[in-house]
Amino acid sequence: MWVIASRKSRLAMWQAEHVQTLMQNNADTAKAKVLGLSTKGDEILDRSLSKIGGKGLFVKELELALLEGKAHLAVHSLKDVPMDLPSKFVLAAILRREDPRDAFIGKQTSNLSSLPLGAKVGTSSLRREFQLKLFRPDLEIIPLRGNLDTRIKKLDDGDFDGIVLAAAGLKRLGLESRICQLIPQDISLPAAGQGAIAIEILKNSALYEHEILESLNHDKTFSEVKLERRVAAELGASCQIPLAVYCEFNEELQTFNLRAKIAMPDGSKLCHSEYSGQNPDDIFERVIDSLYNQGAREVIKEVAEG
Repeated sequence: MWVIASRKSRLAMWQAEHVQTLMQNNADTAKAKVLGLSTKGDEILDRSLSKIGGKGLFVKELELALLEGKAHLAVHSLKDVPMDLPSKFVLAAILRREDPRDAFIGKQTSNLSSLPLGAKVGTSSLRREFQLKLFRPDLEIIPLRGNLDTRIKKLDDGDFDGIVLAAAGLKRLGLESRICQLIPQDISLPAAGQGAIAIEILKNSALYEHEILESLNHDKTFSEVKLERRVAAELGASCQIPLAVYCEFNEELQTFNLRAKIAMPDGSKLCHSEYSGQNPDDIFERVIDSLYNQGAREVIKEVAEG
């Protein structure tokens, strides 16, 4: 019996059960069950992630379950996985990415442009905050924590004029009808790994290099998010750093297009870069050099000290 560790939120359980179904379709891994766990990231909801230690709070309990032998694999939203994994763990598979865009849900308006002056918009992300400020400096950005259903309820209860969430989660939970606007990426570029589901295991696991994980891995998504996470790791990205980075691989041309933005949460001191080419190492270096030349180090230092 293979045991899949997951957070207990409805979205996390959907993702874990999706992996469970895929495993059960394979004769060698037909017996699989999901172990739901509560994480510190789920329990501490009165402060923003940037104030309580970052996204690693969503994965530590799941990794502990792997170490203690209570689970064989852990399923995560990739954007919640820290860029530097502890040495005993490995991301063994990345599933095909769902829509990576951010989604706007309005109380009485259909898009960001039609929000009234000074409207209250909820988001849990410094990345979204600085991009919203660049697009609409008048907006009042208010921290919004909790699972997806909780966030939508706060909107419906009138706490906000609009909220911004990941489109992938809404689509996976059958809530696509709530989306008022899929925000164009020139307005809100996604986070590294956004929309992708990751499978984490111990390096000495019986599942390491197992054919089931090879079959679950989506090569195009894996190559894209690997480059995104490489940029994020170089910049020391976590919830404390307002960084957007997104890569698209063109299978016909065999080229990568890599875009990155970093700025202060209020949108000031913006650094942005975009390069395309066939060599991911070259593109990575060009994007990083460009960001550093625009002052990215100073932004990172200032945000960290703030």
